[in-house]
Amino acid sequence: MVRAGTLPVVLAGVFITILDFFIVNVAVPPIRSDLHASASAIQWTVAGYGLAYGSCLILGGRLGDVFGRRRMFALGLALFTLASAVCGLSPDAATLVAARVAQGAAAALLAPQVLAILRTAYSGPAQVRAVNLYALTMGLAAVFGQLIGGLLIQADLFGAGWRACFLVNLPIGAAALALTRRVVPESRQDGAARLDSGGAVLITLALTAVLLPLIEGREQGWPWWTWLSFAASGALLLGYAGRRHASPLIDLSLFRERAFTVGLLAQLAFTMGMAAYFLIFALYVQEGRGLDTLQAGLIFVPIGIGYLAASSLAPRLAARLGRQTVALGGLTRAAGLALVLLAVHLDAPLGWLVPALTLDGVGMGLALAPIMGTVLARVSPQHAGSAAGMLTATQQVGGALGVGIVGIVFYGALPGGTAHAFQHGLAYLIIVALALACLVQLLPRTTTAATLAGTR
Repeated sequence: MVRAGTLPVVLAGVFITILDFFIVNVAVPPIRSDLHASASAIQWTVAGYGLAYGSCLILGGRLGDVFGRRRMFALGLALFTLASAVCGLSPDAATLVAARVAQGAAAALLAPQVLAILRTAYSGPAQVRAVNLYALTMGLAAVFGQLIGGLLIQADLFGAGWRACFLVNLPIGAAALALTRRVVPESRQDGAARLDSGGAVLITLALTAVLLPLIEGREQGWPWWTWLSFAASGALLLGYAGRRHASPLIDLSLFRERAFTVGLLAQLAFTMGMAAYFLIFALYVQEGRGLDTLQAGLIFVPIGIGYLAASSLAPRLAARLGRQTVALGGLTRAAGLALVLLAVHLDAPLGWLVPALTLDGVGMGLALAPIMGTVLARVSPQHAGSAAGMLTATQQVGGALGVGIVGIVFYGALPGGTAHAFQHGLAYLIIVALALACLVQLLPRTTTAATLAGTR
């Protein structure tokens, strides 16, 4: 039975896991100063979370299918809150890095359960609303992460400084955990499902082998080990595909559904553009236009406003336009980014960026929730956790891949100046947005509107 508090509780878990992916960027300078952290330690404070998170997501989703989604959500939330406390109280850089990796692994246990719970607990219009609010929560945590971090550090509550960026998770996590058993329904795969331990090892290693070079490769100039890691990932995936198990970690039959497969590819394209954009835009306004951390966070507000407005409109549009809602989101993003490119080319005042940034946020809001609805709507409840893990893992791989590619483009053009490099990065992002609009045309024509609307 779904209770009134189910959605706020599970979305609180989503919010803090996404927030911690972005908020740490603001805290890097004071962490370096306070803990006397080396460049390597700082890099792993940022990258360790993403690596553990992305690598363990599919396993986390499958654990929910087998042992219960509410149980794994609660366990992940408890571990995440505990790891956040260790991050906030870290006496040295080594402790902080270890706690960040633990945070990422806990987030990977927590995050897939949320989508699986939404898929199994709600149906029809209620499911559409739940998935839309999930997408809205994700977007707002990502867009406003830097602003929230800047405000927390500047407020310096109780002298916490940068530590508040992690300690803020404690009251949120504790409150959500206290309510989980009371308001979140339990669900799991029907029958005597068992965990495919061998498959879990192969998939987790394969994702690690993909994400590690994507995260570290550009910084190190793409050394030989990055290409060996990519090759190892392919071999591990082939090894998994050749195995047989009664309860596989990933049921390959899911990929026979075209909406699921194309939806994952669309999610990959979307996140390739979103994470990369946040990176180079923050670099441009801080290094190219001289804004401080808080000012840079404030300039993300128009994106958030556009995203919020479009997210509330997306379900109704999806019910009428089907797959073209996602295409409209991609085209709107391309238009917004093109306007940003024009303003930067003309060296216009930053105020001129506001309409373009709002339009970009509208494009994000139109695309994200319908993509997720496409991936999940036709998945059977027994595979909800596995499918949610694949969807969330695709987001992480897409984000890392986009940052890796745009990093090559941006830093390759950096000798010409930050504005010049930003323009090159924007050109890449416009192409990605247009590619998303084209890709969704591969979704099934006759069923897409119903799928995106959450009906069957």
